[in-house]
Amino acid sequence: MAWTKTWILIALCAGFLFSGCLRYSFTGASIPPGVDTIYIPFFPDQSNSGLGDLSNRLNQILINRFVNQSRLQLANNEADADAVLDGIITSYSNRPFSIGGNEQANENQVSITVRATFLYTSNDEPEWTNSFTGSFTYDPSENPIEGENSAANGALEQIANNMFNDAVSNW
Repeated sequence: MAWTKTWILIALCAGFLFSGCLRYSFTGASIPPGVDTIYIPFFPDQSNSGLGDLSNRLNQILINRFVNQSRLQLANNEADADAVLDGIITSYSNRPFSIGGNEQANENQVSITVRATFLYTSNDEPEWTNSFTGSFTYDPSENPIEGENSAANGALEQIANNMFNDAVSNW
């Protein structure tokens, strides 16, 4: 019995000692050496969304995601960057999502699609070129304008998360 307690104590001590040697991070710690900056230009809005600030919203969300969740610094132009994330907003829709008994929309869904390319400036070919879609619902019977804006922000957050995850999954 004493022998078992001794082995358990040794195993616990070894676990504590070696736990400091293992490091893993979800915040971009595995970014390739030499990649310190990223350039994220405005994504033109070719969706005819009617929301004049959609490009600016997406740009701010992407910058916050990459700068706050990785060690990357924001570059002012492509020439000074080690990585570039560029693209366009290709589509925007705001449609009924669920219909109630009175044949009125209980929920509307905002869907946004963005086509983006991620590349390291040291490479000739992009790491990826993908389309990303985000969707978010809102209640149009409450405040429809605020609801649509909030749903658009939710869809843009989904898109930014997916872009970030695709970019860092290659690291």
